[in-house]
Amino acid sequence: MSFLENLHKINTFVFDVDGVLTDGSILVNEGGEQLRTFNIKDGYAIQLAIKKGFQVVIISGGFSQGVLIRLQSLGSRQVHLGIADKLKKLNDVLYRLNVSAKQIMVIGDDLPDYWMMKEALIAACPADACQEIKSISQYVSPMNGGEGVARDVIEKVMKVQGKWFEPDKNKDEGITSW
Repeated sequence: MSFLENLHKINTFVFDVDGVLTDGSILVNEGGEQLRTFNIKDGYAIQLAIKKGFQVVIISGGFSQGVLIRLQSLGSRQVHLGIADKLKKLNDVLYRLNVSAKQIMVIGDDLPDYWMMKEALIAACPADACQEIKSISQYVSPMNGGEGVARDVIEKVMKVQGKWFEPDKNKDEGITSW
């Protein structure tokens, strides 16, 4: 099947955080707290996808209370941080959600994401992902990590499925941009 045909099958997005939802930079303040920045357009797309019935799963090796709060505020109830074995966690989550690997898109950027991405129907990555990840991705976004990758892939899937923007329906769904 072609890439576009496979977009019709996606009902679950699985994202890494650092290098995908963020640009991979970490600002460390004087107290040692690690801070990251997120793209507002990614947040809008994640929130919209959840409201339209998609699962949004986060599986990251890093842990930050701020990251957890941000992603939960967007509506994701599947935020898994501090994960060493991402493939094992992915399989556990898919089992609990009763979702097949043939219904998921995994978006990663570096070697820890490799096996999780190999499991997915569609593997996608930002433009600045490492070469090993680009080589297994069916889609390489023109966006770098933290610069709208989530918006790009979510929008593509939802447009193909006719769920992206419905002017008469979206106005009353209470979707914010943050």
